[in-house]
Parts: sequence; C-alpha cells; structure tokens
Amino acid sequence: MALKVIFLGTPQFGVPTLQKIFEKHRLLACVCQPDKAGSRGKVEFSPVKKFALQHNVPLYQFEKISRDGVETLKSLAPDVMVTAAYGQILSQEVIDIPRYGIINVHGSLLPELRGAAPIQYAVLKGMKRTGITILKTVLKVDAGDVLLQKPLDVLPYENCGSLFERMAQLGAQCIEEALEKIESGKATYTPQDETKVTFSAKITAEQERIDWSKPSQEIINLILALSPQTGAYTRMGETTLKIFDARLSDKQYEGRCGQVVECGKKVLAVLCGDGKAINVLQLQLQNAKKMDVVSFLCGRRLETGSCFE
Repeated sequence: MALKVIFLGTPQFGVPTLQKIFEKHRLLACVCQPDKAGSRGKVEFSPVKKFALQHNVPLYQFEKISRDGVETLKSLAPDVMVTAAYGQILSQEVIDIPRYGIINVHGSLLPELRGAAPIQYAVLKGMKRTGITILKTVLKVDAGDVLLQKPLDVLPYENCGSLFERMAQLGAQCIEEALEKIESGKATYTPQDETKVTFSAKITAEQERIDWSKPSQEIINLILALSPQTGAYTRMGETTLKIFDARLSDKQYEGRCGQVVECGKKVLAVLCGDGKAINVLQLQLQNAKKMDVVSFLCGRRLETGSCFE
C-alpha cells in the first residue's frame, strides 16, 4: 500500500527524489520556498514548484511554517514527510506531524559534511568518495539517526555541477529504498558518531577568490567546486577573470605565485604556491561569455611573465 507523502524542497537536487515519490507513492503536496526574482528582476519559479504545477500537485510556499502552516500540513494526514534541500530549519511542531516522522535526503555520508553545501565541499576537499544519507529529521541540523547510506565515487576532475546531478539521481534511488523500508515496517535507524562530525558551510564570496600561494591541487579543487555556476575568480590589474576548469600541468616552470609561465595558442599556464602550474581550460572575462582557452587566447593575448594577483 502506497505511503501518503508530503515533499519539502526547492532546488533541482530534490526533483529526482520528488519524481520517484510521485511514481511510487501518494504525493499529497509539495512545499517549497517563496518565489525569488532572477538576475533580471523577473520572478523565477523553482524546479520543485515547476514540477508541482506540471503534475497538478497541491503546492504550498511558506516564508516560515507558522501555526497556520502546521495546521494545513496536519490536515493532510501524511504518513511521512521527505525533505531534500528545503532550506529551512523545521520546528518540533512540524517534525511531529507525520506518522513516521520526517526523513531527509542529505548529500554526504554523515556525520561527514553536515550543513548547507556538502556536495561543493566534497569537491573542494578533493574527496575521492562521498554519497547520500537518508536520516531522520531532528531539531539539530543533520544530526538525526541514519536510515540508510549509499556511497558514490567522485570522478577525476569532476566539477560540482556534474557531481550534483549524479548525487540527485542517487538520492532518488535511496528514497525509494527508504520508503520501502518504512512501508514494510523494516526501517531501522543508527545514531551518528558525534566524534566524526565535520561541517560544510556555504562558500563565501571571499573564498571564491583564488589565492595563488596555495598548492596547485587545492586551487583546482576550488575551481571545480565553483563550476559551472560562479567560477573561481582572480585579478590582473583592473581585469577580473573567472576560471571554470583547469588541470595540473606536467611541465616544470620557474617563477612566482600567480605568474603566467606559458601563454601560447592553446596553453595558458599559471604557477601556484607549490611550484607546480595549472593549465586553465575554461574562463570568462567580466561581462563576457564563458569560453575555452583557445578562443580566449585567439582574441586576447596575455604576456608570459604577467601576474595574477
């Protein structure tokens, strides 16, 4: 017998999970964050809202789930509620609504990388493996008991966007299995090891700037963690440049941190703090489109020996 489920989430990460719930269970409603204005001031619907509208699923958008919101959700009498990147901390009143509680789809192998940006941090830290955790929601963020986990290898030079998509699909697989366990009465929960907790706060604008004194692999990890959305940025004089992809160079160079040590028709190599260089592959000038390094060098020659700050 299908479970009655309310889904809470906003961005694309939750959509495969939402789709799986829609296919396998009785989706009572979706709850997502209020609409926000896009870059040009036009209101943009979130991926979860678009899904709800396309599939005629009742939709609620709360600034915060107040007493009225609690009563509305209670009236739906859900068996379980599922959250995936919802973006709000839930009160105990909300947590107590469903018969079987609330379970969350989290993008790391907890207790590693609790917090808002676990997928970005997996790339930023150069982790070889991460995964999905399905856990019970409690008042303390990402601290609930674990229902199940599935690992996922991070591919060489994989950026955050690619890992995000693969993790979203894995999350959908995990929620299918988790709801089957709950439905059959076979769900068991394991407490997290609090001695192994690490965190993943949102990356700040200050952290997005490349520090060329850092080791080459650390700089590449930063670039990949911020790709394809914001990119890691650097400056040369008054010029700001965003870098979206790079690889370690196998050549040996001499120079100082941030120096352009090779600038040819196909190569833009910059020296890092460990004496190794990275080859920039994709970049963007301010107010311009992203381009590969060959296109960039055709129109805008940098001088070998010039230096990024």
